[in-house]
Amino acid sequence: MDREGLARRNQRMVQALHQPSLEHQFRNSFLEIVARAPVPSQRAESNRILIIRPDHLGDMLLTMPAIKVIKEQRPELSIHVLCGDWCADLLVNFAEVDQVLTLPFPGFRRGAAAGDNPYLLALQSARKLRQVGYDSAIIMRPDHWWGALLAFLAGIRQRIGYDLPGVAPYLTVARKLEHQHVVEQNLRLAEAFADIPRGDAVGLDFPLQTEDRNTIDARLSDWGIAARAPIICIHPGSGAASKIWRADKWATVADTVAQENEAAIVFTGTAGEKAIIEDIAAKMKAVAYIIAGSTSVGELAALYRRSLVVLGPDSGALHIAAAVQTPTVALFGPADPIEFAPWGDTRRQAVVTSDIACRPCRILDWRDDNPDYHPCVRDIAVGQVLAEARRVLRDK
Repeated sequence: MDREGLARRNQRMVQALHQPSLEHQFRNSFLEIVARAPVPSQRAESNRILIIRPDHLGDMLLTMPAIKVIKEQRPELSIHVLCGDWCADLLVNFAEVDQVLTLPFPGFRRGAAAGDNPYLLALQSARKLRQVGYDSAIIMRPDHWWGALLAFLAGIRQRIGYDLPGVAPYLTVARKLEHQHVVEQNLRLAEAFADIPRGDAVGLDFPLQTEDRNTIDARLSDWGIAARAPIICIHPGSGAASKIWRADKWATVADTVAQENEAAIVFTGTAGEKAIIEDIAAKMKAVAYIIAGSTSVGELAALYRRSLVVLGPDSGALHIAAAVQTPTVALFGPADPIEFAPWGDTRRQAVVTSDIACRPCRILDWRDDNPDYHPCVRDIAVGQVLAEARRVLRDK
């Protein structure tokens, strides 16, 4: 199949997949019925606001500008964030978050089975939220019907989110979703509490801790990397197989940037991504240092702050790097960089894509289809990545 034919084939499949299934249509109809149920509102007034964000590290980090704007302009509010336990380690670094609450959001635990009944879990969790007491809730993920249902069942009087099927019936303040960066989408939901500055005037940062800096300095020293010696970090893993670049291409990029910048190459990732990293390292000529699976979020941020540049596919790691003001080169395939590119000056935060016409499809899971039919990341050329790495390093 030629490239144009493959793109047309994928576009037809994407169009079909983005149509709501019968199951989803039934669920949305059921949710509309539930939304008419007489659920009593919480009576006691409080200064607490609940931010509901079920996603993983990158999405949570991109929520922080909205939270910080609210806290800066409404310091009397106590901001609680309801997230998965996978984000708790991130949020403890931010003073703007007064309380972190966790629960196993249905459908968001990677590699896990379906788990508990989502409706029973919503009822149980709503009872706990009533005991705390909230005046308002913001459902930060646009399509998160479960979070909207939870806020409704908890009797939270003001419920803010986006006007999407399954979500809208439970909202008291509904915004129209615009095609813009997630940071800007989150800021628009915060308008109920604060005057929102222009998107390009909003920064993204990650507060570094001295203990984390010291831990990373000690780890690099153990490897024989001096305190002022240049390093370059590569994070080749991602939460979706369709985002993974070829090992031989990463090896060529790693060897080239190591030589051109006289830098040590440090690979980061999760414990489950060690096999990917070891495959790349085995193909390299330069020495590769691997720290995958042995850093906290704060330590990872401290390591990236030391790095000249961080390279990798679209993932939360690249957002952490951008948040500590380190240049990045992000390889994008199925996800839309207009929404999910690392936030910041494009002179420092570069995006690389292939030119296949079906990109971005916004379908991350093609497990039932031949992966060879989805080459949007694999087709990115080594020269493209090197050119962007050189550019952001030159403009650093």
